[in-house]
Amino acid sequence: MKKIKKRWKFLIAFVIFVMLVWLNNTNLFSDKTGTHKWLAHRGLAQTFDISEVEWDTNTAAIIYEPEHHYLENTLESMIKAFEHGAHMVECDIQRTKDNQLAVFHDSDLAMRTNGSGMVKDKTMDALKQLDIGYGYTADGGETYPFRGKGVGLMPELTEVLEQFPDQALLIDLKDGDLETAKILWTYLKDKPPERLNQINVYGSHGSMLYLREQSNTLRVLSKKKLKQALLQYELIGWTGYVPKAIHNMELHIPLTYAKYLWGWPHKFVERMNAVNTTVVIVEGNGKWSEGFDSKESLEKIPKGFTGYIWTNRIDRVGPIGGNE
Repeated sequence: MKKIKKRWKFLIAFVIFVMLVWLNNTNLFSDKTGTHKWLAHRGLAQTFDISEVEWDTNTAAIIYEPEHHYLENTLESMIKAFEHGAHMVECDIQRTKDNQLAVFHDSDLAMRTNGSGMVKDKTMDALKQLDIGYGYTADGGETYPFRGKGVGLMPELTEVLEQFPDQALLIDLKDGDLETAKILWTYLKDKPPERLNQINVYGSHGSMLYLREQSNTLRVLSKKKLKQALLQYELIGWTGYVPKAIHNMELHIPLTYAKYLWGWPHKFVERMNAVNTTVVIVEGNGKWSEGFDSKESLEKIPKGFTGYIWTNRIDRVGPIGGNE
């Protein structure tokens, strides 16, 4: 009889525990009337078949037939992305030979431009002479629709910061160089808090640790930091407590895995907002910067999600996408 009572007490306690965990993480009572925000990857860019991409693929050589004339990481493409309704724009930076920050994706200039060599071995003035549209082709090299149209279009980061003084930016330290992070901080250190709050940075773990030492509130992200933070959250997030490791971050979460996070989606986003952490969802498993690039893909986004949506085609899916 005593054993039966103990079992019942244990069962009741277990049921109560499960109910408390459920109540603490359910979205049943959450407000689902909010709307998501748009994060435009490299502004408005030429896109390509993700399934053909490997780590060393020259994506400029496999673009789809162009539907617009904008090239990634240019001021014009970023302006257009914001015009199409982007709330934040992502851009890539690399350190130049004269310690400036070129806004460009590939380290090997021959992949996309009429130049050769590495960005880090060129001065910013030399990079300004290149044609960044030189290598784009949609037909295996028979035609090059942007050749001659990209001369002088590679910006320096100062130009981007001046062009968008009060708009949100995500800066990717593409070269993984600690020196790049140090130079970037010289660009940011005198910005007022409200401006720094509009800037997120991601890159190598060492670079992000350096930036974290300079600022406790600048939102940063590295793959290592992301894995560590989400693991800690999975271990104790069911309580509603958000570990300090996940504070002041930029989170990029593949939609495939997001559903396993405690409180996903609404309570999770609310918890992250409370600790100054930006939530960005990417399509599929997140490989090669997959984005929500079609109206059909948007159907996968949870109703009322208020975080950021990663897209490579803001012109198609943004608030005024497809209206031109």
